Parts: sequence; structure tokens; C-alpha cells
Amino acid sequence: MVSGALQVAGLLIGGIGMIGTFAVTGMPQWRVSAFIEHNIIVFETIWEGLWMHCIRQANIRMQCKVYDSVLALSADLQASRGLMCAGSALSSLAFLVAAVGMKCTRCRQSSWPAKGYILLMAGLLFILSGAITLIPVCWVANTIIKDFYNPAVNVAQKRELGEALYLGWVAAFCLLAAGAIFCCFCRCCEKTRSYGYSAPPHHPLHSQHLHRTTESSYSRSQYV
Repeated sequence: MVSGALQVAGLLIGGIGMIGTFAVTGMPQWRVSAFIEHNIIVFETIWEGLWMHCIRQANIRMQCKVYDSVLALSADLQASRGLMCAGSALSSLAFLVAAVGMKCTRCRQSSWPAKGYILLMAGLLFILSGAITLIPVCWVANTIIKDFYNPAVNVAQKRELGEALYLGWVAAFCLLAAGAIFCCFCRCCEKTRSYGYSAPPHHPLHSQHLHRTTESSYSRSQYV
């Protein structure tokens, strides 16, 4: 009962992380225009994402344009494209593997030990996808902070952390937590099985056989 609830919790957390990873990949709010010093035009907000940049004017309308070329992006955004796509693919694969390996899922010709190894694989995939998702989010955030405090960068070119980065941190944490749950669960189950195998049960027929052998040996010694 507890093991099934733990697996369901891990699958739900992993599903939230997977959906968050897809959302972060498509959101344009990676870099947001900063309103500092003389840049006080608050009725216009600029968003820069992995695939497009948007201009939102006074909460009335928003215009988005896809980047004409990948070379127009900075190095961190170029690498973030590939890493986020890889993280999304791995999180989807981990979710499917975890759904197949769960104890409550019934498959033909499948035993629970085999499903335990499947859950272990799902946990490792979740951890890998979380790490891959965390790398571009932290990289872009570090670049934004460095440029923000760099006096050589023009004020109009400075950006702030967007909502996509915060959501990316939450999604990566969910993926890592789901992977840790599945890996720890498989490890505990492996210890339980090894402990059960090390102490074989006391069979009553074996005890009766030993008792009869002892009585026959005692009777023979009396006759002698």
C-alpha cells in the first residue's frame, strides 16, 4: 500500500516536472527588459526566449517574432535550445518508463523484480533530465546577472530574470525529486529482498524428519 502510494507520488512529481520542462522550452520570458536609470519606458516590455522575442505594449497587445537565424542568438541561448530539447525528450522517456515499471501496472510475462529495475532506470532518466534542464537555466541566469552589474553594458541592453527561469528551476527540482524517489524505492526493495533470501523459512516437514532421525538413533543406542 505504502509502496504503491510512493510510486504514484513519484510519477506525479515527475509528470509536473515534464510539463514544466515543455513549458519553459516554449516560453519567451527567459530575458525581460529591466527598468533602471534612464530606461523608464514602462509601457513597453521586451521578452526574449529561445525561439522568439516579443514586445508587449501597455498590457494591450503583444507582437512576437521568431528569430531569423540561430546565429542571431547569444551563445548561452544557442546551447540552451539543444539542452532544453534534450531535457524534454528525456523527461518524457522517463515518465513512460516509470509508468510501465510501476507495481500497479499489469504487463504480461513481467515480474516485480524486473519492474524494479525498470523503475531504477526511470529514476536515473529523471535525474539526468533534471540535470540537463538545470544547466541552461542556471547558465542564462548567470549571464543576465553578470551583464546587469557590468558597467560596460548599455542600460537599454540590460535584462532581468524572466518567469521562465523560475519555472525552470521548479521543473528541474521536480525531476530530480522524482528520480530520487524511484531510485531510493528500488534500493529499499532490493535490501528487503536480499534480507528475505538470507534467512530461509523454517520448514515443519524438515523439523519432523530431524526429530525422527534423532529418535531412531537414540533407540539404536539403547539396544546396543
